[in-house]
Amino acid sequence: MLTGKRILAITGDLYEDLELWYPKIRLEEENAVVVVAGTSTGTIKGKHGYPAEIDVALDNVTHEGFDALLLPGGFAPDKLRRLDRVKELTRQFAYDSRLIAFICHGGWIPVSAKVINGRRATGSLGIKDDLENAGAIWVDAPLVADENFISSRHPDDLKFFVKAMIDYLVRRSR
Repeated sequence: MLTGKRILAITGDLYEDLELWYPKIRLEEENAVVVVAGTSTGTIKGKHGYPAEIDVALDNVTHEGFDALLLPGGFAPDKLRRLDRVKELTRQFAYDSRLIAFICHGGWIPVSAKVINGRRATGSLGIKDDLENAGAIWVDAPLVADENFISSRHPDDLKFFVKAMIDYLVRRSR
């Protein structure tokens, strides 16, 4: 159980629907609180049209009080990685050795935050070069865990991705 654990999910319009909703639902089933942050509050739509509510605007959230950062893929990370606030939050999670979990194109955010150098990671094949150019060690696997970084390639890997997130957060509770 993840009672008392808080996860910050950063996303925006055209997020990959499953990569937000599957982790959010599974983590909440384990009694974690998942807070969805975006550029502003309101409703956003996923690539496949599924709506999500933004709980808090990025300018109104800090990393304090959160145990993990969830970065779903889709088209949203390409825009989000350009925002100083997103990069700053990602760096704060990295520097505090808090869990950073990204899937598919979500890996663009740690790339732009410059926190992936020397880490083993995976993601969408479309960002393999970006990860490697940022100094990551690319691994083509459903799940790659390197200290406080957990990454997966695409929605088919979600069962491994979320299980690893849960296991990591449970271990950190002990």
